[in-house]
Amino acid sequence: MKAVIAEKPSVAREIALLLGAVNKENGFFTGNGYMVTWALGHLVGLAMPEDYGISGFQKETLPILPNPFLLKIRKIKKEKNYVTDTGAVKQLKIIQHVINKCDSIIVATDAGREGELIFRYIYEYLQFKKPFERLWISSLTEKAIKQGFDNLKPGSNFDGLYLAARARSRADWLVGINASQALSVSAGRSIYTLGRVQTPTLALICKRYLENKSFAIKTFWQLELSHQKEFINFKSLSKNKWDDKKQADAIFKSIQRSKTANVTSIESKTITEQPPLLFDLTGLQKEANKKLNFSAEETLTIAQSLYEKRFISYPRTGSKYISEDLWDDIPNLVRALETRDSFKEAFTRIKWGRLNKRIVNDLKVNDHHGLLITEKNPSALSAKENAIYDMIALRLLEAVSEASIKEITEITLQVLHYDFSLKGSKVMQAGWRAIKGSFFDEESEHIQELPALKVGDEIKIQEAVVLEKKTKPPVLYTEAGLLSAMETAGKEIESEDARKALQNIGIGTPATRATIIEILFSRKYIQRQKKSLIPTEKGLQVYNIVKDKKIADVAMTGEWELTLEKIVHNQMDSVIFQREIEAYAVSITEELLNTPVVIEGLPTLICPKCRDKQLLIKDILVKCPDDSCKWIQFRNVCGVQLSIQNIENLVNKGKTPLIKGMMSKSGKKFNAYIVLTDDGKTVFKFDKAINK
Repeated sequence: MKAVIAEKPSVAREIALLLGAVNKENGFFTGNGYMVTWALGHLVGLAMPEDYGISGFQKETLPILPNPFLLKIRKIKKEKNYVTDTGAVKQLKIIQHVINKCDSIIVATDAGREGELIFRYIYEYLQFKKPFERLWISSLTEKAIKQGFDNLKPGSNFDGLYLAARARSRADWLVGINASQALSVSAGRSIYTLGRVQTPTLALICKRYLENKSFAIKTFWQLELSHQKEFINFKSLSKNKWDDKKQADAIFKSIQRSKTANVTSIESKTITEQPPLLFDLTGLQKEANKKLNFSAEETLTIAQSLYEKRFISYPRTGSKYISEDLWDDIPNLVRALETRDSFKEAFTRIKWGRLNKRIVNDLKVNDHHGLLITEKNPSALSAKENAIYDMIALRLLEAVSEASIKEITEITLQVLHYDFSLKGSKVMQAGWRAIKGSFFDEESEHIQELPALKVGDEIKIQEAVVLEKKTKPPVLYTEAGLLSAMETAGKEIESEDARKALQNIGIGTPATRATIIEILFSRKYIQRQKKSLIPTEKGLQVYNIVKDKKIADVAMTGEWELTLEKIVHNQMDSVIFQREIEAYAVSITEELLNTPVVIEGLPTLICPKCRDKQLLIKDILVKCPDDSCKWIQFRNVCGVQLSIQNIENLVNKGKTPLIKGMMSKSGKKFNAYIVLTDDGKTVFKFDKAINK
């Protein structure tokens, strides 16, 4: 009898069906010599400080360096405390029962770093000694699963992957626990959380936000001319930019009198654009954020759902390529789109017999290949699932199409010794851009249709206008922009030598970046402003404290990711890495404990109930320190975080400004004032005109 351990019940069900284990038991399937069960994610994880007998945040106990690290069953938050998850306890007992009944184990958790860790922590916690093999597949289609079971790999082949996963897990614990407690001890009244990846990511967001806000916008003026030739309308723009409007106006009047412009130069060049590669997870998340405004987490959830329904390959991939042995399957995947309504036109543009093999590169396929659709035709998908599926399918069609070839022409006109420029384009070979009929990127310079022109031609000026323009600050990060910054963290580093050393190294992994962003939201460190990500007051407070500290060092985090990759491939000893992390944890703990934390901008407010004590202003609440008074005001009210200004108005004036966008228990949005009553309680006051 063989035990099979999947990561989720839905995956276990697919595998059990294929293996003939069709008898449903309590928490597992059995039949045909197999018992198939599942892990329900991380059932086992690293023990918390209290499990080592360390309670509360105490300077004397820091840094905390477990030796050995202990494993404990997953805990969940219940009221103010964390308690053992009874569901995890139950499932672990089922797994133990299944494995005890079997001779060997087949590991079928997700084929990646975290999937490996899920199984190995269970294996270690339950003290199993039985041999295990690894099912390593990139899709859940019947064909892929059968091939996987026909080619099971020795579990020891993935020891490097496990050691890297364990090293990542321990590093996050050592840095996160010690840095968070050290900063919280220094801050005294507030609880802060820091992390190996989350803090450098927060630093990226805060740095860009402050650059944007401090940017000195300058006004300048350019001249734009309108022309017509051969019934084609086109425009040219002055190469000069004037800081003085009077000067621009004077030149404008002179040009108005001139009436003609002369063609002084024409430069044409042929540009060949190779088709895009397949999506990796980060690429898909960026595209979905730009085009559909999906968050990185939402895109990953949708992609995971499509994978579990067997419509796409494994989504948590960091590769954009496929291996040579998969190339023969590509035509069938393309043909699977022929009957899909949204692809009927695009399908006709595929050049059969000339499919582009640019996506084939064995050396650039690591654990998993680039994102592909499967031969299974999608059915019963939600609108969002359809949108993500179509995005992946469209990219496949583009990737196997020919290069796009364009002729770009840049022309210079001269009027009264002032140069004006215009740009035109002619498509020589549509190639991959014909798939969706878009021949220019959205961010491309304005390119227009031009008539036939030659040097020496005189062109009439039909109209001249003065354009007022402004310099643009660094753009705030969207999730797509932040994912790019995390993916290429080296580009954010000021030192050129460090940048070169960190080429192609990011912070986080494709599988974890969405989670890191969501952690920053859950910690109330960042918020959304339309499509942009901006720091909260709390986020900026943390950034100002740690911005020059090691914990916020993007370069160091990038180097760690490179080291973890080396551990995967047995090029680095995980024990050495852990020692380095421990030394780093000691260093940052000392650094943060010796950091005087002064939270600027907090007003001095007297308790409105006892009218004696100064209120304690925290991130979650504002309270009176007098236990006999017990006045308290939570800062999150119906989904809206009250600002310091709101709290100041409430206490000093008895009423906040109008708070917009609060959410009732029934899910209905409303606007209201929060008003302080005579006995110190707070109530809503509604403006009927606003809430109509």
